[in-house]
Amino acid sequence: MTPTLEGIFGSRSAVQVLLFLEAYGAGHALRIADTYEVSVSPIQRQLRRLETSGILMSHLAGKTRLFEFNTRNPTVRNLRAFLAAELELLPEETVAQYYRQRQRPRRTGKRL
Repeated sequence: MTPTLEGIFGSRSAVQVLLFLEAYGAGHALRIADTYEVSVSPIQRQLRRLETSGILMSHLAGKTRLFEFNTRNPTVRNLRAFLAAELELLPEETVAQYYRQRQRPRRTGKRL
């Protein structure tokens, strides 16, 4: 993460949440925390704060609360464009480590 983004959004966990959601579209607190190898509680705190402010919205998928951007908020469009541009500027090794993870499970019996 860049110190500039942390300064803009106020904390490293806020930057991590926003970049994760921009890269993957949706996510839950544990997956975001596992991706960055951080504790779940600051991620949950940021998710709640961003949802309260109207930037994110959530819904239940089984027992899991999934968060995604609130597309009804007009400010979110500009925020997402900014985040997409910042993702483009990140070093390739950072992008490969955090933002290109496998999304679906491997087919049963498929060889590695």
